[in-house]
Amino acid sequence: MQQSSAHLRSRAEGLASSLPPLLADAQQLAATVVLGAHGRRRSGTGDEFWQYRPMTVGDEARMIDWRRSARSDGHFVREREWQAAQSVMIWVDDAQSMAFTGDPNRALKSDRARLLALAMSVLLVDGGERVGLSHTGQPPRSGPVQLIRIAEALTSDRDTPEYGAPETRGLPPGCRCVFLSDFMGDMAPVEAAMAKAADRGVRGAMLQILDPVEEAFPYDGRTIFESIGGTIRHETLKAGDLRDRYLERLAARKDRLDMLTRQTGWHYSVHHTDHTAQSALLWLYAALERGR
Repeated sequence: MQQSSAHLRSRAEGLASSLPPLLADAQQLAATVVLGAHGRRRSGTGDEFWQYRPMTVGDEARMIDWRRSARSDGHFVREREWQAAQSVMIWVDDAQSMAFTGDPNRALKSDRARLLALAMSVLLVDGGERVGLSHTGQPPRSGPVQLIRIAEALTSDRDTPEYGAPETRGLPPGCRCVFLSDFMGDMAPVEAAMAKAADRGVRGAMLQILDPVEEAFPYDGRTIFESIGGTIRHETLKAGDLRDRYLERLAARKDRLDMLTRQTGWHYSVHHTDHTAQSALLWLYAALERGR
C-alpha cells in the first residue's frame, strides 16, 4: 500500500508538471460556478430532508408527515434527498476538425472542449459523483486522483480522424453523458450513438462548439477551403455565392441535432468560442440537472 501511494504521488507530480495550464484553468473555471453540491437534489433514500410534497395516488400512509399535514387541508409527504452518487461519462471530440480557430487570439475548438470537460469533471468530483471519459474504456470514478487521470487523457496525443463520432462503448446503463463536439462530420455515427445511448437509458447534454467564423462565413472572392487534415479541398472564385447555401446547411444541421436530442430526452445547445467558457459550463451543469 505504501509503495502504491508513493508511486501514485510520483506519477501525479510528474503529470502535474505538464498539466498546470489546463488543470488550473479548469479548476478556476469550476470555482466560478457556485451552485452547491451537484447531483443530489432529487428524492430517494437518504438521511437529509429535501422537501414536502402533496400526497398522490400510490403513496403509502406511512409516508405522510402528519405534523405538516395538520397545518393544511391536504396530506403531505416528507421526501428525503437521494444520496447515491451517479455516473457521468464525457465524450470530447478530439478529431482534426476541432483544431480550428478563425482568429489566433481565440481558443481552438478543441481547447475549449477540453477545458469544459475538465471543469465539468471538477464540479462532478467535488459533488461526490463518479466521472470518466468515454473514449478511454475505463469506468467512471470519483476522487481527486480521477481528475489527474482525466487531464492526462485529455492532453495525450493519439491518431484521430478528420471528423469525430461519439464513443458509446462501455457507457453504464442509466448514467448521464456529455458530448462535446463541432458535429460537422457525418451525422449517421452521431445518430447511431444516440440510439445506443437511449437503449441503455442514458440521458445527457450535447454541446456543439463552433468558431464564430463558422457561423458567419465571412468569405468573398477567390478562396481556397481546405479541411484541417487536408482530405477535403475546394477552390472558388466567388466564395460569397456559397454563403447562403452554407448557412442553410448549417441551420439544417442544428435543427437535426436539436430534434435528435429531443427524441432521446437529451438537451442541446450551441457554444461559440468567442463567448465565455463559464456560460457554457453553467448550461452543461443545468442540463444534467434537468435530465434527471
